[in-house]
Amino acid sequence: MTLAMAGAGPAPSREPHPGYRPCVGIALFDAAGRVFLGRRVRARDLGPEGEDFAWQMPQGGIDAGEDPFRAALRELWEETGVRSVRLIAEAPDWYAYDLPPAIAGQSWKGRYRGQTQKWYALRFTGADGEVDIAAPGDGSHKAEFDAWRWENLARVPELIVPFKRPVYERVVEAFSPLAGA
Repeated sequence: MTLAMAGAGPAPSREPHPGYRPCVGIALFDAAGRVFLGRRVRARDLGPEGEDFAWQMPQGGIDAGEDPFRAALRELWEETGVRSVRLIAEAPDWYAYDLPPAIAGQSWKGRYRGQTQKWYALRFTGADGEVDIAAPGDGSHKAEFDAWRWENLARVPELIVPFKRPVYERVVEAFSPLAGA
């Protein structure tokens, strides 16, 4: 998919994109350099050949006045229960994608065209048993994933819902050299 295709959103920017919901994304790397993927509970985005596009990396909204890195740590904990991490890198730009028209009017009461995301690469320093997608955030948050796995970063875009792929391709480009760091 090229950035000119539907869903691609505006070009990367040093600042959040106006008209887009401010969010963070987390590329959580294990010791082997693989990245965490969760399968979204409410989605079964099957492609024409039966591909399962319900996978994604942890992500979520930035609260008003919240620092993006703090939002990333909060969202990671709320979605996975993980707290044992260290920062590897921050993506240099904000990446954005447009929601498909059928979704845009329903999501966030139609206030946003899509999401603008600041991405962070984090190294997981705990054990796999720390991951708790069934009762994340010590059970204080609703499960967003019904399955999870470690995956090769280069393979991630093909597993993502197509309208988010351009952002994930940029994340792969930004963080590929860090997979083993």
